[in-house]
Amino acid sequence: MRPRLHNFLGCPTGGWAVGEEENVLRIGLLNNMPDAALECAERQFGNLLSAAAPNLNIRWYLFTLRSIPRTTEGNLHLLRQYYGGMMDLFRTPLDAIVVTGTEPQQPDLRQEPYWSDLAMLFDWVDQERVPALFSCLAAHAAVLHYSGIPRQRLPQKRLGLFEHAAVARHPLTASMTAPVRVAHSRWNELPVEALGEEGYRILTYAPEAGADLFVPRNRDDLLFHQGHPEYDADTLAREYRRDVKRFLAGCADSYPDCPKNYFGAGEHEALGRFREKAMHERDERLMDFFPQLTPGRNQQPPPMASLMASWLERIDRRKAERPGVVSARRSELAHAL
Repeated sequence: MRPRLHNFLGCPTGGWAVGEEENVLRIGLLNNMPDAALECAERQFGNLLSAAAPNLNIRWYLFTLRSIPRTTEGNLHLLRQYYGGMMDLFRTPLDAIVVTGTEPQQPDLRQEPYWSDLAMLFDWVDQERVPALFSCLAAHAAVLHYSGIPRQRLPQKRLGLFEHAAVARHPLTASMTAPVRVAHSRWNELPVEALGEEGYRILTYAPEAGADLFVPRNRDDLLFHQGHPEYDADTLAREYRRDVKRFLAGCADSYPDCPKNYFGAGEHEALGRFREKAMHERDERLMDFFPQLTPGRNQQPPPMASLMASWLERIDRRKAERPGVVSARRSELAHAL
């Protein structure tokens, strides 16, 4: 049995649901990805939930920050998929929320045009005690808001698959019997030492990539991922191709490094030949000859599915112990909007 994953905000007869239902988990996706990646993020997180919770009945709600600049095409996608905004999110009694990152344009995240809305979301999660998963840049932004820890620029982009081992005994990692390979794609990181000083508990760690999953000591229903637990087998390949195209188009100063621990020997050889040609003939038209890449042909279920299952099961048990409970503030919002 697969969980039911539909955006119920788009139900023409149901409107913005505010009532509680038994045996249903209401999960929101605050999708802040760039226009070209909106649909991909919907699918990837949907697949992750499907693999993690085949026996749970899940209702899926889509939201975005309206303050993120978008093209006409991006806004049309939001309309077609019935995305809600912040006020819609606040009046929907969610059991948990997943918050994606986006491509930052400013070194200081607090200078991004969407920062005030994102900060409001973080405050809502904290005040309403809503379980949340923050992915990549969303994790960096949440830690900056909650604890004042700024992310640090890396000398090179951290791109690839890295084996993360459980480094702390915790219910969320109890099912991890071996290291898991997690995708990373970022230029910045949160130092492990700074996280520890502010009371965060590191749950998974890789020597090449640093901390991936960590939680606050006083709230283990808040998951912070520096990596991308949702990525498909070919996502890193598509991102690498995009970065190569940006270099050839003159939008980046240096040719990107290949993702680590990702491509096979034959693909590395083909990519090396293409790079050599691109360095001598910097022309975007060369992308017509970019090598065909087929990573992840033998893709297994998402590596973080078991950990995600533990998180969802804990949320489901908490909901069963408190049936029909909606906070007074959330109920007030629902009736006021």
